[in-house]
Amino acid sequence: MAWHIRPDWQYEPDLKKCSEVELRFTPADDGSTLVELEHRELHRHGAGGLNMRNQVDSEGGWGALLTTFGAKAEATK
Repeated sequence: MAWHIRPDWQYEPDLKKCSEVELRFTPADDGSTLVELEHRELHRHGAGGLNMRNQVDSEGGWGALLTTFGAKAEATK
């Protein structure tokens, strides 16, 4: 999916200036699901791309979101 968010966290309508987020769900042998998230093409954000990368890779970034998602999925079993 296109990440339509600028480094200042405002909407970016121009796809040429958007990065991409891909989620992959793969069944594991133990019955669980491996969830992989790839956020790529951050250079499209221009000078703010490195800052964006640092923010989504921070303690409250994608890792925290995936941890919360996993906890909610476990709670619904």
